[in-house]
Amino acid sequence: MQSESLERLKKAFISGIWATLASISVGFAFKIWLTQWVAKGDLALYHTVVDIISLSLILMTGFRSSMVVTYSQTHNDRDIINIFRFSLIAIVLITWGTIIPYIKHSLNINVGYLQMVGIIFGMGLKIYFTNLIAMYRLYEVSNKVTWLEPISNVVVFVFCYYFLGLDTLASLFYGLTLSSLSIAIYMYVRRKKSITTLPLALVHLDPPLISYVKKSFTASLEAGASILMIYITVLLTITHFSVDELGDFQVVVRPIFTYMTMLFVFPIYRFVLPELAVNIRNADHKQVKQIRRWVFKLSAGVGIAFFSIMYFGGASIIALVFPPEYSGALPVLLHFSIFFVFMMLNAYQLAYIKAHGRFTLSLLIRIMGIVTLVTAYHLLSKMTDNVVAIITALCAGYVVMFILSSIAERRILNEQTNKLVSIAI
Repeated sequence: MQSESLERLKKAFISGIWATLASISVGFAFKIWLTQWVAKGDLALYHTVVDIISLSLILMTGFRSSMVVTYSQTHNDRDIINIFRFSLIAIVLITWGTIIPYIKHSLNINVGYLQMVGIIFGMGLKIYFTNLIAMYRLYEVSNKVTWLEPISNVVVFVFCYYFLGLDTLASLFYGLTLSSLSIAIYMYVRRKKSITTLPLALVHLDPPLISYVKKSFTASLEAGASILMIYITVLLTITHFSVDELGDFQVVVRPIFTYMTMLFVFPIYRFVLPELAVNIRNADHKQVKQIRRWVFKLSAGVGIAFFSIMYFGGASIIALVFPPEYSGALPVLLHFSIFFVFMMLNAYQLAYIKAHGRFTLSLLIRIMGIVTLVTAYHLLSKMTDNVVAIITALCAGYVVMFILSSIAERRILNEQTNKLVSIAI
């Protein structure tokens, strides 16, 4: 029984890696194919618009951790889901009313109104069902969605471009919208086979639900802070560097950053956090230690392997899969690989902190990461005008977060030890 949670975690985590590898293979091949014939500026424009819309909607993924933790404690899924529904509807409407005018008028980006509305609703529905699957710990469905999503995106793009005759950008935007909707429908069908939820209804708030609302709000801010770190790097690149360097970041660096995060960081929140929440509720501290030891060993192995690949073969890999004009991405990737291990370790520590219900503490650590990112960039920009300064500043933010989360983790462990000693006495 002591190893049941860890074995379930390992199985889900490893299955998740294989599913993500399949997803990356399809998604990255699609991106490489696009770079061969789509204008660099169009690709940069598409990724930038999606980033901006995602920033507002991604706040709702913050609900995921609070839903997981609160459901593990109360099992009151009816009210938890209804609160999430009302919140998601509000965020979608706010995004519709504020982000679209910002993109079209403040940034002067000429993208169709219907295309942006479609992305907002498609992503919103996908986030809704993704959070439900996470809350109920339907790991198998989650892993299948991981590799089905990029396949559906490619299929719909090909249909829009070759069969409907839409232009490249329109096909990219409609492809993303329709693929998000199709994945949302798939998750709805699979979830309904396992668990049936009740219709939208009023919520009767009691102390546990009020605590859940507070945690959800804080967790949403933390999710926003996490994405904001990446968004800041994009804005800094747009503001201080050329479109060519923006293309290097968006087309090469950003996908690899995203894929490594999908492979080894997101699974910590998808699989490790739910298991930690259950074990902490059951006071199974031995199991928590086993999970921590396994995650730290995995992080060290992944970090060493990633750096070695970038150091010895990065230039060859980029030259093999990208046109020559993207060669400037190598120094940025090399610096990122040095610090990637801190992202994995920090993800575990923040998951551990949130599993104890310390969502505000986790948010403060994220905020310090943002402050460090901005401060480090301004200091580095005085010493160099190289785009590497941006990724180095980002890595500095993650290092500071790792240090702070390590301190917080140690304090929580000390509090638990003191409680056990008091009980024993």
